[in-house]
Amino acid sequence: MKNDKKDANIVDEPSSTYGSYSYADYLTWDLEGAVELIKGKIFRQAAAPRRIHQEVSFKVARLLADFLEGKKCKTFIAPFDVRLTTRSQKNEEIDTVVQPDICVVCDWEKLDEMGCIGAPDLIIEILSQGNNQTELINKYNIYEESGVKEYWIIHPAEQTVFIYTLIDDKYVPSKLFTKGHQVTSSVLIGFELNLDRVFEGLTY
Repeated sequence: MKNDKKDANIVDEPSSTYGSYSYADYLTWDLEGAVELIKGKIFRQAAAPRRIHQEVSFKVARLLADFLEGKKCKTFIAPFDVRLTTRSQKNEEIDTVVQPDICVVCDWEKLDEMGCIGAPDLIIEILSQGNNQTELINKYNIYEESGVKEYWIIHPAEQTVFIYTLIDDKYVPSKLFTKGHQVTSSVLIGFELNLDRVFEGLTY
């Protein structure tokens, strides 16, 4: 396989034992824009995130970082590679690399200079026009399978938040939260997200 971005479109050419592409392949690509690898298949972000997406991401990440100041857990924002694996930590055998909009990692042993290897404690994805349904379904499945304890989906256009909490290895959905709600986390005890504050002043 050539180290060329265009060649990354050929997803039916196996390059590892476990899937079409591996993290070892991913490291060789000189790609523009965000690219994720899910079960060996490539997902590209169609364009840079929209302004509203970035506003919401910045607000939430800042509130998380402020809450976690001096605590064990750390907040990271995209681009930040999260390698999810239940099989091996070898680059050639990792077939899923995602870049969540926001993630929180409490186990520092999962952190290295390349990012995070293993499941973050909390992942937050912020929907935009660049997201597609297949990508969301695949991420739900891989986050559940990999043991991400809490998975939040924020929809800025609808001003809603939905939370999946991992219980007995399966995600249990929350109710739909919207403006007027205070959202809490079962992972980050004491953290409260005021959705009025998050969605305040958003203009399209």
